[in-house]
Amino acid sequence: MTTRPYVILSAAMSVDGYLDDTSPERLRLSNAADFDRVDQVRAESDAILIGANTMRRDNPRLLVNSDDRRAKRVTAGKPEYPLKVTVTASGDLSADLKFWHHGGEKLVLTVDSAVEKVRATLDGLADVVSVGPDLGWGLVLDELGRRGVERLMVEGGGTIHTQLMSQNLADEVHLAIAPLLVGQPEAARFLSAADYPGGSTARMKVLEVRAIDDVVFVRYAPKERTA
Repeated sequence: MTTRPYVILSAAMSVDGYLDDTSPERLRLSNAADFDRVDQVRAESDAILIGANTMRRDNPRLLVNSDDRRAKRVTAGKPEYPLKVTVTASGDLSADLKFWHHGGEKLVLTVDSAVEKVRATLDGLADVVSVGPDLGWGLVLDELGRRGVERLMVEGGGTIHTQLMSQNLADEVHLAIAPLLVGQPEAARFLSAADYPGGSTARMKVLEVRAIDDVVFVRYAPKERTA
């Protein structure tokens, strides 16, 4: 039986729960010290996953930036960079995105109807695999488990965070709360309306709380809920 990865959802949000504002430029929610913390979590992960929407909107490289952390990965017998993963049901991906041209191995998980389209678009840039007719998160995690991914860091976006939380598939949540208020209803949120396990009275276990300069970092264990 394949062991699914340990899933960590990682996000920076405003005090009022937004991942970004509606301006063309990416809203810088975190600070330098917290970006360094994220770099450490990336270095400790076997794979980093973002959704295709986040990739199109933010065009991230999604790297481990520290030379020392990458060197330690290699010394430990791991690839220099974690596997970079995205999921897409539509197959609407551009070969020009930075994601494909930096770092180590890349993997696209898609569906039967889009797999040939993605392979044609990303010829030679990524391994492209269909998980079946529908893009179920259980199938995605099973595929990553088969590939030896033991620790998966999920960096968004909000749709993916919402799906994984509502399906009770997140083992940890890492939240960096920035001292900002966005207040724009159309801006992207960390979580959307959903039927979450246990309902509105289920309390998640807090694993850690600390200040990182002007950001508050909180770790939750969402599967360890109490009524």
